[in-house]
Amino acid sequence: MYTPAITGTGVFTPDQVITNAELVESFNAYADLYNAENAAAIEAGDLPAKEHSSEGFIYKASGIEQRYVIDKEGILDPKVMHPLLRQRSDEEPGLMAEMALDAAKKALKAAGKTAQDVDAVICAASNLERAYPAVAIEIQDLLGINGFAFDMNVACSSATFGIQAAADMIRSGSIRSALVVNPEICSAHLEWRDRDCHFIFGDVATAVLMERAEDATGTYFEIKSTRCATEFSNNIRNNNGFLRRSRPDGVADRRDMQFMQNGRKVFKEVLPMVSEHIANHMADNDVEADDLKRVWLHQANKSMNDFIGKKVLGRTPEPGEQPNILQDYANTSSAGSIIAFSKYSSDLKDGDTGLICSFGAGYSVGSVIVQKHG
Repeated sequence: MYTPAITGTGVFTPDQVITNAELVESFNAYADLYNAENAAAIEAGDLPAKEHSSEGFIYKASGIEQRYVIDKEGILDPKVMHPLLRQRSDEEPGLMAEMALDAAKKALKAAGKTAQDVDAVICAASNLERAYPAVAIEIQDLLGINGFAFDMNVACSSATFGIQAAADMIRSGSIRSALVVNPEICSAHLEWRDRDCHFIFGDVATAVLMERAEDATGTYFEIKSTRCATEFSNNIRNNNGFLRRSRPDGVADRRDMQFMQNGRKVFKEVLPMVSEHIANHMADNDVEADDLKRVWLHQANKSMNDFIGKKVLGRTPEPGEQPNILQDYANTSSAGSIIAFSKYSSDLKDGDTGLICSFGAGYSVGSVIVQKHG
């Protein structure tokens, strides 16, 4: 048996930013257009009027102040309200692969390794650009990696589930190393015309290089334990897929072809599930709350993170103990906890213990207990 470790991380951040002010201006312009076009039906009571959004509403509901996106022009156009991305030829790298490539190269550089040191690539994300060939295999090819690659989707928990899969393979000896990459173009599956969720998501790509601890050439985070759990729920759902064209007429306009959630039920049901999951994982590994120097949580909502952080530590977290990045990045699905880990882990000392956790649709939750060395 071998000891798996995270030896490098990387984050690709798009260069376009949408502030809450920009988003509100766009949404309210769309709402005004909608209300004008449907004035008669609204007046008759057949349709509800679209309410305006506001910066105060967005921040209170989420703690988000801005988000990075691949394309802001289409999103902010009141007549479009979604990203506008050019169609690439099959001979060009796919957009997700291109994003992941950037993050993967940064993770390799951080670990002092090259593509020749990697045996496997796992592309773990909430949405994939196509059904096949696997985006992971494209990333493998672009990097020039020998070995194998595959895609996996566990929604917002994809990164931690990917880490567990890679850790198990390294631990068993079937591979020496793996790249777990999380390219998330969340802006493409968000309904920007829905006031209740139009502010939630952003785009990003993250990567972690995992190796046998004995192969690390610098500081690393030993993976002490991983744990994953799922429980079926319809409260977060997206019904888009390859069967879409086989559905009855009007499918293109169905609201459930984009991200949907029952926010109140999610908040009520996910928080106790995640808190209990983490508590049991820690207890089974003799990790006390005081042993945790840092908790890197899924970045979906500040209130959720504050609640979980308090439950895990048994008190209100001190500044820096439970870092949030969603104020800048918004919810980036599987990548959120990895962004937080990448940006807020280098200051930990040799022997310090931390916990990475992501959770989301499914319901799903994955946690990783790590310890720094070096």
